[in-house]
Amino acid sequence: MYRFEQELWAQGSLFVCGVDEAGRGPLAGPVTAAAVILNPDRCIDGLNDSKKLSEKKREALFDLIQQFSTAWGVGWASPGEIDEYNILNATFLAMKRAVKQLSITPSVVLVDGNQDPGLGLHTTCIVGGDGKSASIAAASILAKVSRDRLMCQLAQKYPQYGFEVHKGYPTKAHREAVLRWGPCEIHRRSFLKKLLGENAL
Repeated sequence: MYRFEQELWAQGSLFVCGVDEAGRGPLAGPVTAAAVILNPDRCIDGLNDSKKLSEKKREALFDLIQQFSTAWGVGWASPGEIDEYNILNATFLAMKRAVKQLSITPSVVLVDGNQDPGLGLHTTCIVGGDGKSASIAAASILAKVSRDRLMCQLAQKYPQYGFEVHKGYPTKAHREAVLRWGPCEIHRRSFLKKLLGENAL
């Protein structure tokens, strides 16, 4: 998992930043991105694509990443911004906000996927990067845990939707709740057109 980082560290790029997102697919809630600069002298065991890890493992790694990374940041784009700019551009916006949260300017950025988010920094895109790069994996864990925690908080405000269970993803139970109760203010209206038709707007 550290192959990309070790190559860059050996070339003198000490501040290698991984960037990834969570929450592109849900019907509700923000899209979340994280940026992580791992410490070359403090490798963290067990980093992997957040989707391949148990919730308990993600939570444990979340604390280790925050404790031992050189720098980290989390950025968000709201449901309203997703509706206004589309999910891809909102994801890039969240990524830019995450990188801005860093206390150190990265020397190089590794981004999960095949599209450059336009960070204004030297960027390398890695398809499937959250399973290949420790930095991107760390970012995927920070983004996923941060978003899941927020959705559990929002579940208390909107208890009828079950956000604490599905985190806003389009499960059968979530779709049925939207049909019964209608959308709330954290739903992505542009994602509900197929389900609600004109009533989504």
